[in-house]
Amino acid sequence: MLDDNDITVNLLLLGRTQSGKSALGNSLLGSSDFDSHLSPSSVTTSCSFGRSCRITGVTRRNGCELSLRVHVLDTPGYSHSSLSKEQVVKTIKTALDQHFRDKGLHLALLVLRADLPLCKDENDHTIQMLQELLGPTWKNFTAVFLTHTDKVEEAGFSEEEYLHAASDTLLTLLSSVQHKYIFVDNKAHALKQKRVTILRKIMDFIRQNSYQVTSI
Repeated sequence: MLDDNDITVNLLLLGRTQSGKSALGNSLLGSSDFDSHLSPSSVTTSCSFGRSCRITGVTRRNGCELSLRVHVLDTPGYSHSSLSKEQVVKTIKTALDQHFRDKGLHLALLVLRADLPLCKDENDHTIQMLQELLGPTWKNFTAVFLTHTDKVEEAGFSEEEYLHAASDTLLTLLSSVQHKYIFVDNKAHALKQKRVTILRKIMDFIRQNSYQVTSI
């Protein structure tokens, strides 16, 4: 992953249908590689792989600025309008093997809508899928992205107030992943403006994990 002043990180997007996975992936890549729009049915029906160009101004090592490249795997949501849980998991496993088998995965980004409560059944299903995909060390390689925070702000909550009022289910999940979480405004202009900030936080998580990868 590290080669002189060039660094590449491999990221996996996971989350429910209409959670904002693909929009987040486009922001990280600085492109529109992934189909993302409002729909009464699941938009993403297969895995898509995207690569960013070199990104500067995000991370440094030993006082020197590094050029960052981001590889992102977008995945079908769950529960899916046309795919079973087993089909979703099989599709993701196949894509992980194809794209990240050699270099490994640095971080899975679990995308949850902040404006919808996280129920226990949904959380149990999510954790089961993470375990199936990443194995027993999934907690070390997962970060939570809370999207649609513009609606949380419209309701009058700050991030601290939101977490204070959050369900025990969500708080337990955040604790499980060592509080690796980010609040994200899903509006396109906000994602574009905060791209570097989001990438810096992702790099902080990866650095805290000593740049380790999970084997696929």
